Amino acid sequence: MMNVSTRVERALNRHLLGRDEPGKLTAAITHALFPGGARVRPCLAIAVARACGDDRPAVADGLAAAIEFLHCASLVHDDLPCFDDSDTRRGRPSVHAAHGEAMAVLAGDGLIVLAFQALSDVAQEAGPRLPALLSIVAESAGSPAGLVAGQAMESEEGCALSPYHAAKTGALFEAATAGGAVAAGGDEAHWRVIGRRLGAAYQIADDIHDKLGADGMMGKPTGQDARLGRPSSVDEYGVDGAIRTLKHLIEETAAAVPDGMASDEIRQLIRAQTARFVPAKRATAAA
Repeated sequence: MMNVSTRVERALNRHLLGRDEPGKLTAAITHALFPGGARVRPCLAIAVARACGDDRPAVADGLAAAIEFLHCASLVHDDLPCFDDSDTRRGRPSVHAAHGEAMAVLAGDGLIVLAFQALSDVAQEAGPRLPALLSIVAESAGSPAGLVAGQAMESEEGCALSPYHAAKTGALFEAATAGGAVAAGGDEAHWRVIGRRLGAAYQIADDIHDKLGADGMMGKPTGQDARLGRPSSVDEYGVDGAIRTLKHLIEETAAAVPDGMASDEIRQLIRAQTARFVPAKRATAAA
């Protein structure tokens, strides 16, 4: 059986193929997508589809591509001078640093459109599952509780921690798990809860790394939350409190994964992708 990471990369290339005409915009979009980061969200979508039987793999792959297109779009926009003004991403120049601000804005917009084109590509295979998939992806991308809303909250005075994290990070994790289930005819509601918890854990882990991690260790600058005045779980709970909360969420989320095909794969993904943000010494100290 093809491993999940390979499926994700093939899906991204497949749904980009034919839309990559030469030019500055294509170069900027390609820069945003390849080489990728951990691809945790699309890998999660396919892993959940596998746990639910994966009876329509092309649909699961289309969803995974859509999720990663949206995630990469959010990173491109996040790095722009009007937001985080970050010159690096994934250990190399961010899209606006490499291709200019105008191309970065358009690349992010183009990636959002590609997400819905990826679902359109598998419309025939998806059949009656397509409307739910479109709704899940659109909800995670927009407002009032998706990526766009989360980005907008950063421009508000004193936004609350939980709604901000739920929109900025949790929404796309929910889309990955709920969408993965729908793509394979599984239980959307149960997997949505798992995605929500995992999104919360992932954001806490990211906050801890932003406070404690070595600059550039994860391919991006640290200290951004304090510099930009963003809500942070570390400020809310303290470092050790945030680490304890993270551990609790990881174990709670892993325990909620139903036993069956791919369940161990999902639990491993949950633990590995969140724990990698936390320095080992602090994790032990907070136990």
